[in-house]
Amino acid sequence: MPQYWLLKSEPASFSIQDLARSASQTTCWEGVRNYQARNFLKSMKLGDRAFFYHSNADPPAIVGIVEVVKAAYPDPYAFDPKSRYFDPKSTSDAPRWFLVDITLLKTFSNSLALEYLRRIKGLENMELLRKGSRLSVQPVRPEEWECVCALVRSSKPARASQA
Repeated sequence: MPQYWLLKSEPASFSIQDLARSASQTTCWEGVRNYQARNFLKSMKLGDRAFFYHSNADPPAIVGIVEVVKAAYPDPYAFDPKSRYFDPKSTSDAPRWFLVDITLLKTFSNSLALEYLRRIKGLENMELLRKGSRLSVQPVRPEEWECVCALVRSSKPARASQA
């Protein structure tokens, strides 16, 4: 049974449209430098699904669905002194940072804005909606996944993309 996740990215850095333009619509999810988020990445398995979330956007919103196509492996950017993600304490013998490869499954025609999600019954305990939640990788409970997917299936432009 797959696990479900939410991956946050600032669209100015890497958007779902960037993913759509990537070779085979696939990329590695690099740059995670928070230990709790890293541990979530390490828990991801082949076939897990994740919502792609645009943070620091107007409005911040869930904009699509991706699938894990390669389970966690050491982040090679952590070993590269020329990379902005270089970590001299991370070695190939004892890697500190990991990434997964994801592929695009669906871009939503109507994004699900954060403020809209806050009003949905059944999502009250979703990590994304918890006050102070800032993790870039976070778990999504199966019932929350189903609730959000049902919103996507029934969304209309005015309901979904406006807060």
